[in-house]
Amino acid sequence: MKNFINGLIRLRRGPWENLASVLIGLGVVMLMQPFALWAFTYSFIVTLVGTVMFIITSHFPE
Repeated sequence: MKNFINGLIRLRRGPWENLASVLIGLGVVMLMQPFALWAFTYSFIVTLVGTVMFIITSHFPE
């Protein structure tokens, strides 16, 4: 966990790509669930933020 947080602070590619992937997955789950309207409402924004974050962090150093 300490390596993950250090990678986030030092702007390393691996931890930020993992975080972006989790956001994309969370957005897809929010889109497919039938129970909470607020989750469905914000699912596109969460997926979009995760996708843009993944594109940006792919340019970070290893």
